[in-house]
Amino acid sequence: MEIVFIRHLPTPGNEKRQYIGRTDEELSVRAEEEFRMRIEKRGTSMYPSVQYLIVSPMRRCIRTAELIYPGQEIVEEPLLRECDFGEFEKKTYEELKDRPEYIRWLESGGIEAFPGGEDQMAFRSRCVDGVKKWIGRLLDKGAESAAFIAHGGTIMAALSELSEECCGFYHWQVENGCGYTAEITDREWKKGKKILRAIKRI
Repeated sequence: MEIVFIRHLPTPGNEKRQYIGRTDEELSVRAEEEFRMRIEKRGTSMYPSVQYLIVSPMRRCIRTAELIYPGQEIVEEPLLRECDFGEFEKKTYEELKDRPEYIRWLESGGIEAFPGGEDQMAFRSRCVDGVKKWIGRLLDKGAESAAFIAHGGTIMAALSELSEECCGFYHWQVENGCGYTAEITDREWKKGKKILRAIKRI
């Protein structure tokens, strides 16, 4: 089965380089316009066709799914939500760089929990659980392809845990609207070897 991971298109907060987690932003007007222009120029989609769409319930992800895969059924999965950045939410690096708690977070390699927000390891674990849950269901359906449309952190969490390549969390960072394709072997996954193979950037 082919799996596609796509990070949502930019929001106003993304364009300002803010930390956007629990904030349920729409896509920016510019992002939607640029997406339509890119598709018109190419004459075709840059994204692989898929049978199933599993999407974070945040509006930015749902709208991205509607634009990339118009008319296809969307299944929302709450476990794929972005991390709650707590006191860092909607702040930029420039606004945070001198705060001791932010410096501690950076020095921890991004592992320390966000003040007033979500524990980083708990966040990564729930994202992996959401992806594994749906891969199992899709395999049971006999699916040949599916896309997860979610957040940068969600994708990094899933690939750092499930990739056959031993790469860290931040290795899998992608820009808005970008992502990866991966392959799953049905028999291998069902026997408990839950691995994403042949991962490539879109």
